[in-house]
Amino acid sequence: MSRVRVHNLTISLDGYGAGEPRTADAPFGHGAHIMDWFKATRSFHGMVGDPAGGETGIDDDFAGRWGEGIGVEVMGRGKYAPGSGTWPEEWRGWWGEEPPFHTPCVVLTHHPREPLELAGGTTFHFLDASPADALARARELAPGTDVRLGGGVTTVRAFLEAGLVDYLHLAIAPVLLGRGSRLWGEGLEGLEHQFEDVRVTSTPSGTTHVEFERP
Repeated sequence: MSRVRVHNLTISLDGYGAGEPRTADAPFGHGAHIMDWFKATRSFHGMVGDPAGGETGIDDDFAGRWGEGIGVEVMGRGKYAPGSGTWPEEWRGWWGEEPPFHTPCVVLTHHPREPLELAGGTTFHFLDASPADALARARELAPGTDVRLGGGVTTVRAFLEAGLVDYLHLAIAPVLLGRGSRLWGEGLEGLEHQFEDVRVTSTPSGTTHVEFERP
């Protein structure tokens, strides 16, 4: 069976994965700086067309693992577009005409629509479904490959509550946001007991990488 993996999910010291308000110009709201560790890496620079730029090292090692063995991504509405309700007119995601995924992507939403195919192998499929049903659809789209759970934190939390995550990589940034979308809370008590291996790595950037893994 393919595994469900979360990579580079970044939260603040107080547990927020995004600030507010989140808009088309500010996908992380007032919390964009929690991603500074990732934007400094060579892996990120390669994703945006600058393969010679960026830093190597431990942060880059983590950043670069997100695509290995992945055949499909599941993401929440909030990762794909700002706001809620009906879709913004002509909205095609934050990533331009060739997103970095290069795989099918299942977008969880209460407003399903026809799939959107973009350049480079990325097709967005818009689905109103439970975590289990979304995972089943993702595996239909890319049989035999691992599924990346791309966030945001609300979507990851729902999959954790359903016991559907095999690998979780959290990057804890050394900042406080105070408000926004929060990962932790009631319902995830004893999360560590879902996993047999928990590893913690600290880096010179001040980021703490925590890995939870099932055997």
